[in-house]
Amino acid sequence: MAIERYFIKEGIKEMLIDEYLEKELRRAGYGGLDIKKTPLGTKVVIFAERPGFVIGRGGRKIRELTRILERRFNLENPQIEVEEIKNSYFNAKVQATRLAQALERGVHFRRAAYAAIRAIMNNGARGVEIRISGKLTGERAKSVRFYQGYIAKVGNPAETLVSRGYAQALLKLGVLGVKVSIMPPDARLPDEIEIVEKPIEEEVSGQ
Repeated sequence: MAIERYFIKEGIKEMLIDEYLEKELRRAGYGGLDIKKTPLGTKVVIFAERPGFVIGRGGRKIRELTRILERRFNLENPQIEVEEIKNSYFNAKVQATRLAQALERGVHFRRAAYAAIRAIMNNGARGVEIRISGKLTGERAKSVRFYQGYIAKVGNPAETLVSRGYAQALLKLGVLGVKVSIMPPDARLPDEIEIVEKPIEEEVSGQ
């Protein structure tokens, strides 16, 4: 298999696993995953607000997830680790899911988006952008953008400093897509320079 096809195949597999875990672990506050090949098999790190829901009573849930990842998604000897999300307001995946759940409960999309932005920015984020797409106000689909603060858009900062998440809200009129981008407070851009003053040591001659 050509190297390009291998990476495409692995990327599709990771996307399908992510979609499955998002549905299966919604109550756990699923915030994404990280998959790495190791000499012993495949290491799968699951990020969640409530790790206990991922592990299950007596580890039952995590053993079930391990079997599914191995049999359905053909992961070699999967080893699952669960990491707790320290601040969910900076995890775009969690925030997109929360926003989608609010829309499914009947909250108006503008009210839900503004409430999410206020909560994220009040927790110290440098910037947040929310896009909601679908049949929002009528028969024709459209996309509405909400934002506050600063979000890196291009280059390496956009790839490494910005958390991005996507979720779907299933409504009677159809499906709404929710995209969230968050720039956390500790994100530092390459052109940001901090000047640290060095203490001056003064010698005092003895009298």
